[in-house]
Amino acid sequence: MSKSKKKHTSTAGGSIAQNKKARHDYHIVDKYEAGLSLLGWEVKSLRAGKLQLVDSYIIFKDGEAYLIGAHITPLNTASTHVIADPSRSRKLLLHRNEIDRIERQAQQTGYTSVCLAVYWKGNKIKAEVALVKGKQLHDKRAASKEKDWGREKQRVLKQFNR
Repeated sequence: MSKSKKKHTSTAGGSIAQNKKARHDYHIVDKYEAGLSLLGWEVKSLRAGKLQLVDSYIIFKDGEAYLIGAHITPLNTASTHVIADPSRSRKLLLHRNEIDRIERQAQQTGYTSVCLAVYWKGNKIKAEVALVKGKQLHDKRAASKEKDWGREKQRVLKQFNR
């Protein structure tokens, strides 16, 4: 009798968390892929999908980029021997020229940098970092109307193709 290995049923093949609020509140100017410096219990929690990016943002300090406000809920079984800080600042791993470029552009009026998503890329955890500019209220309304129209158009086409 052969033993079969247990398959990963969690988010091993893609997205861990998305920051939908950032996509709604900001125009995305530029995107970058960054690595994350994490502790062991954080990786285990991310495998279980315990990440919230809602109020997260990126700061630059001493020539390095840090993710602030991302909340990783600790698992009871994985963090028994350490004192877990779920919303600690986490270092982003980017090339020097990327850090300089994002920092320079983020210092302009109206621009900031946020994390849009965290996902698996092979066995590594990556963050999608974006340089963004804030939307006005009328821009948000127009985006909402466009999204609603897209859904309505799909419904009509679906009924038409029957």
